[in-house]
Amino acid sequence: MRVVVVTYSPGDTLVGFLTSLRTATTAPYDVVLADNGSTDGAPEAAVAPGVALLPTGGNLGYGRAANLGAGGASGEWLVVANPDVVWAPGSLDVLLDAAARWPDAGSLGPAIRTPDGRLYPSARAFPSLGRGIGHAVFGWWWPANPWTRSYRAEVGRPVEGPTGWLSGSCMLLRRTAFETVGGFDPSYFMYCEDMDLCRRLAEAGWKNVYVPSAVVTHSGAHATSRVAAAMVAEHHRALYRYLSRQYAGPRYALLRPLLAAGLFLRYLLARAVKSVGEGAAPTRSADVLET
Repeated sequence: MRVVVVTYSPGDTLVGFLTSLRTATTAPYDVVLADNGSTDGAPEAAVAPGVALLPTGGNLGYGRAANLGAGGASGEWLVVANPDVVWAPGSLDVLLDAAARWPDAGSLGPAIRTPDGRLYPSARAFPSLGRGIGHAVFGWWWPANPWTRSYRAEVGRPVEGPTGWLSGSCMLLRRTAFETVGGFDPSYFMYCEDMDLCRRLAEAGWKNVYVPSAVVTHSGAHATSRVAAAMVAEHHRALYRYLSRQYAGPRYALLRPLLAAGLFLRYLLARAVKSVGEGAAPTRSADVLET
């Protein structure tokens, strides 16, 4: 099993990732650190037997780096994850066990907790116009609105099963499925590359399966917080790229400029109001996770 970690000056978080990974699975694995130009020395310090450093040549973005890290892998499974993820003991084995129950799963994702214990929305429906507009307009100040609730799979009592798309911060991928669809689309620098990958997997006949009995903790935005304003802009560019491709062709010629205008207005609001850019808050309840 190949574990691909995309790094960009990850600091001490990488040590936590690698240490927790040792107790997350009993399966053999090798780690590739696909490094996008770190300057803190953390990836170099982490090199050890079974942990290889792969300099990508610059800050290529998440998907392109992950593709490079996955290159040459020969096992059945790939893990793609952020370095600021901490694995619960046995959590990767739980994902692998779920994969055996779902032989048509192209990707599987765990429940992702924030450091304060909240459940992050890591499994979501694919965005539609109505759901997307409702979530964008109301999610940041009314997280319980019906559009956001229909968009996110972690609300209520999460159960194992197919979903739309999974967070790219921690994914278990069937290597053959990943390679069949060409991996991550390199045109996405950051954001929406996971949504796009899961859509292409679904279109190719694979399922994207949420496994809330597997739990990881993700501190989040370790690298992007250093360039927060640029990442807000990139987030909205990625959303437009994804939506414009879903609504392509002459039929939607008038819709695409409206999407661009709406996302630009939301970007301006997100620059002024931090909570807009953060979106709907993670679930605060400690729901029991079921299989």
